[in-house]
Amino acid sequence: MAIKAVFFDIDGTLVNDRKNVSRTTQQAIAELKNQGIFVGLATGRGPAFVAPFMENLGLDFAVTYNGQYIVSRDRVIYQNQLPKSTVYRLIKYAQERRREVSLGTSVGLLGSNIINMGTSRFGQVASRLVPKRLAKFVERSFKNIIRRVKPQNLEALKTIMREPVYQVVMVATEGETSKIQEKFPHIKITRSSPYSADLISEGQSKIKGIERLGQIFDFELSEVMTFGDSENDIEMLLGSGIGIAMGNGTEALKQTAHYITDSNNQNGIAKALSHYGLIHLGSENDFLSADDNFNKVRDFHRLMDGATNNTPRVYGLEEASHRADFKLEEIVEFIYATCQTSDDFEQALANLHTALDKAATKVQAKKHPESPLVGQVDALIDLLYLTYGSFVLMGVDPSGVFDIVHAANMGKTFPDGKAHFDPVTHKILKPDDWEKRFAPEPAIKREVDRQLHKALRRKASETSSLND
Repeated sequence: MAIKAVFFDIDGTLVNDRKNVSRTTQQAIAELKNQGIFVGLATGRGPAFVAPFMENLGLDFAVTYNGQYIVSRDRVIYQNQLPKSTVYRLIKYAQERRREVSLGTSVGLLGSNIINMGTSRFGQVASRLVPKRLAKFVERSFKNIIRRVKPQNLEALKTIMREPVYQVVMVATEGETSKIQEKFPHIKITRSSPYSADLISEGQSKIKGIERLGQIFDFELSEVMTFGDSENDIEMLLGSGIGIAMGNGTEALKQTAHYITDSNNQNGIAKALSHYGLIHLGSENDFLSADDNFNKVRDFHRLMDGATNNTPRVYGLEEASHRADFKLEEIVEFIYATCQTSDDFEQALANLHTALDKAATKVQAKKHPESPLVGQVDALIDLLYLTYGSFVLMGVDPSGVFDIVHAANMGKTFPDGKAHFDPVTHKILKPDDWEKRFAPEPAIKREVDRQLHKALRRKASETSSLND
């Protein structure tokens, strides 16, 4: 599919554990922008927090407060404040249970020093350093600490809530989520921390915010790639065309992802974008072709073969025969898709054999190319030109379809991180779960259907204009 927009969560995703955006991520964003791809944030943080990222990285927009407040660099696109009665009831609930809350306003998350510490650089890093075997002990200790905390000043919170409140963050362990939900059935609870819960309006989410932006900027969720690391990213990864889990993400998130990349400290964003052909992580010796599809296929061969060639060379007979076999199989598949009956297919194969014999007679009548390299290049470029011509006559734009097939091919690495090859045909083998996770046919159908519906809408609009 053609990716038109990419969205990043911030903590644990866009930024590393030092809270910096790595150089590779900055370069990747710049490359996406140069291609005309929208780049945005989707976060539980507020608009004031994301403003420096948007300015410094040249981002297009941000879905903040888990979809409650959406901004571009020059305007507020959408805002959905919580009812003041609901905010007040949440504050009273928290006070009765000696739980601190912060109120998410347009200028920041205000109210609780404990929550401010938890969402700070120190708090975020510290929570990631807690070993899993100690998590329950830390949670019990955390509960004992907050029970001793003096309740927040209600009047101070009342002053804050005079301004629109878009999200309430409450100190609460994961085990308390169901109790809060039972008390407030019309509030949606999402989490990015084991020690606090984000409370927003029912029906809101990061993916809902992304969908709203798509309606304005003309992209569909199937054309979106998203990156995340926490529970509040699950819905976003499931709802987007390609959902990427960071290597440092939760196990629950990884189970929902289309692809798991490296961690936020190990260039995970750039590696995933390269994996799907949106950017290129070539070596210094690689040349960059003006044909971006060539660059994507080179990324594939670098992954599968371990190296690529940067100097023109002639194929030997055995290798050239293998490459021809691959192409011939696809030609037979093309014919098979066209035939309605087995008799049709048998006749089409007979015609293909006749055409093959005719072609052999034709080329043997010609003088053999003085330069085998030029002859091979000439034949291959004619194949490429004829393939484009076939798409032209079909009325199908191959760009999005190419990206689907590229993503599927990039998924052919085995658990050992390497490609496995058939010893006879030298074709790349597929991992056992490849069909389930990467088979391109369903995505190709969606892309072709999308193009067909778009063409029909265009034709209907043209007919309507003529009638007017």
